[in-house]
Amino acid sequence: MVFKRRNPRTLWGWTREMVYPQGGFKRATQYVLHRMRRLPDSPHRIARGVFAGSIVGFLPLPGMQFIAAWLASRLMKGNLLAALLATFNTNPLTTPFFAVLAMTLGHWMLGIEKPLSPEYIGMAFANAGADLWYNVRALFGPEHTRWDGLLQFWHEIYVPYFLGALGPGLLLSLLFYWLTIPLVVAYQKARDAKSHERHERRRKLRETLAAAAAKLTHRNDPPQGTGDDDPPSAP
Repeated sequence: MVFKRRNPRTLWGWTREMVYPQGGFKRATQYVLHRMRRLPDSPHRIARGVFAGSIVGFLPLPGMQFIAAWLASRLMKGNLLAALLATFNTNPLTTPFFAVLAMTLGHWMLGIEKPLSPEYIGMAFANAGADLWYNVRALFGPEHTRWDGLLQFWHEIYVPYFLGALGPGLLLSLLFYWLTIPLVVAYQKARDAKSHERHERRRKLRETLAAAAAKLTHRNDPPQGTGDDDPPSAP
């Protein structure tokens, strides 16, 4: 198989790559920016795609970010690939800090007075996970479903996180939008200039080769009046 990996990636290797890329976050960021600059589309469409994907990337939509980015880019008439690439604006190292900021803002907006300590957040996740597993088992047994932990997680963690992430995510996405336009314009101008320069070099090379070929052909032509078909001279 042509594109098969020489060393198959293990589950641990895949998980490690999701947490920390092999080349580091700087190289991963440079790769995403490089791919965005090379997109064959107008700068404003690419910027709209970046805005749509960025704001989706800040929202708590696990497992649905690509679908949400696709819908948002379609609504905004932005570049789809730019939107998908922009969803990688967050990573496992920065997400916890942004999540705490978003939940703090969301609790303030909703008037929820709960301490956002690691113990409180961990307990909310644990209770929600326990209820979810219990309800799955209840589908195949006589037990009744329970929703206290899931409802607590929804009202005190997820909804505040979602609402609190909208404001900062919108501001950061607007910043990415305005930064994308001049970057893409500058890259496309430089690419067009380089392409024009290569075209001119090829044209001059073709003209030089054509002139050299014509000169060589002219040099190899026999002089007029000395060919084999000339009539013999009179005695």
